[in-house]
Amino acid sequence: MAIAIRNQQKKVKIDLRQIRRRVQKLLRLVDCREKEISLLFVDDEEIQEINQRYLGRNYPTNVISFSLSEGEFSSVNPDVLGDIVISVDTASRDAERGNIPVSDELDFLIIHGLLHILGYNHENNNPEETACMQKKEQELFFLLHGYPLDF
Repeated sequence: MAIAIRNQQKKVKIDLRQIRRRVQKLLRLVDCREKEISLLFVDDEEIQEINQRYLGRNYPTNVISFSLSEGEFSSVNPDVLGDIVISVDTASRDAERGNIPVSDELDFLIIHGLLHILGYNHENNNPEETACMQKKEQELFFLLHGYPLDF
C-alpha cells in the first residue's frame, strides 16, 4: 500500500502521520489495502485553478478526485487508485460552520474523494446513487472513528 501525501498549504497545521494512518485504515475498509493513492492538501486559490483547468468550474471547492482506475488507460497500472485534492481553506470554513474539528472534516473529505475514485456518484441527480454514497460515507466515517453503526 503506497500513500503519497503532500501538504502545499500553510494556514492550517495538518497531522500527516494521523492522515496516513487513517487512509491506511480506509483502504483496508474498502478492500483496497494493496492499492496506491495520493492526497494533496492545497488552499482555495490552488484548488480553484485545478477546478478550472480540469473541470471547467471557476470557483474553489472542498475536494476533487481523479480516478486512475477508470477509462481507457485504467489497465496501465491497476494498483493505482487515483488522486484526491483537498482545499484546507474550504474544509476549515465548513468545519467551523458545522462546529466540528477540522480533522473530522478532512477525514470526511478523504472518504468522499475515495468513494468517487471507487465509482460512487452523487452528482448525476440520481437519488438512489446519492443515498448510497451518503450511507457509505457515514459508515466509513463511523468505522474510521470507532463509532457503532446504528443506522
